[in-house]
Amino acid sequence: MKILQVLPALEQGGVERGTLEIAAALTAAGIPNAVASAGGRLVHALDELGVEHLPLPLDRKNPITLRCCAAALAEYCREEGVTLMHVRSRAPAWAVKWASKRCGVKWMATFHGVYGTSPKFLKVPYNRVMLKGERTIAVSNYVRQHILATYKGVDPEKVVLVHRGADTKVFRPDAVPPDVAEAKKTKQYGFEKDYPVITLPGRLTRWKGQEIFIEALGMMRNHRYGVLILGSDQGRTDYSDHLRTIAGRLPDETRVVFRSHTSEIPVVYAMSDIVVNASSAQPEAFGRTIPEAQASGCLVLATAHGGACETIKDGETGFLVPPGDAKAMAAKLDEMLEMSAEAKSKMRVAAVESVRADFSTAKMCEKTLAIYRELHGEMPK
Repeated sequence: MKILQVLPALEQGGVERGTLEIAAALTAAGIPNAVASAGGRLVHALDELGVEHLPLPLDRKNPITLRCCAAALAEYCREEGVTLMHVRSRAPAWAVKWASKRCGVKWMATFHGVYGTSPKFLKVPYNRVMLKGERTIAVSNYVRQHILATYKGVDPEKVVLVHRGADTKVFRPDAVPPDVAEAKKTKQYGFEKDYPVITLPGRLTRWKGQEIFIEALGMMRNHRYGVLILGSDQGRTDYSDHLRTIAGRLPDETRVVFRSHTSEIPVVYAMSDIVVNASSAQPEAFGRTIPEAQASGCLVLATAHGGACETIKDGETGFLVPPGDAKAMAAKLDEMLEMSAEAKSKMRVAAVESVRADFSTAKMCEKTLAIYRELHGEMPK
């Protein structure tokens, strides 16, 4: 068995991270594997794993370019003995589909999100390529149900649920010494030592709900806390400037800090008391920040749609509020800050156990490799 993962590029994001996690799991299992993409800053991570990278312009949507990629993929599969291709995006899926016809190598795909379907006559056939392989992984039950409802005639047996996961070796309650977390909290971010910290991670874009989150902060009874809004605006400076403006209207006792990125996410979670996922205009397909924060021992509040409804048991491993409802979010944040130490500890323990049991990277890799082995067993001898 040799697996070739295919994706547009290796820059940053959940698709890229999942690719690297599977590459590491395959390598640890002694299964030869490679990755094809247009390259990017994460190629070095493949080098560290000893996994070959095949550079192809798979980040393009031009049909002629993709046909050329298909020819190169087919040639690579024949020469290197690839037995299965696993593609993670729509445009490269067309190249993989055409390559499969050329070389006879099976392929499968992962639906990492809910793709737009307008105009329907164009987008639905374009998206459907992701369902033409031997199997399609859905990263949440929300995504799986969307696939079955949107793309008529799909065999439900071929659409397999494999939740994305948090790396519980990295994200755990004891990952960061308390003194290190305290120093970052007070010295790097300037928060008061005895103030709780509420963190909202995620790139700055309207559907992520930062504006509703800030509106909720203004409605709370309690204002004695620090707020970290962590995420890049990716050039959308009008939106990020607007967020800073409305955050500046909050009471003086609330310190709000904006950071575009950090390489120390476990430290951020270690100094955070509450982590919020406020996605409003559209649901998270899965929302990996939720299980990462849960695994780190944070209390988590999220909006009740999409993948969040699968990773949070409301009132047991976190809390859910209606999407777009700033008043409900404010009330729940006040409630969370006022919880007893015993209630907080009970919820944190339940959340950590839930992630380790059902939403870990190890579990995701185990289920994905099982699909690879299943398909390998179906291949003609």
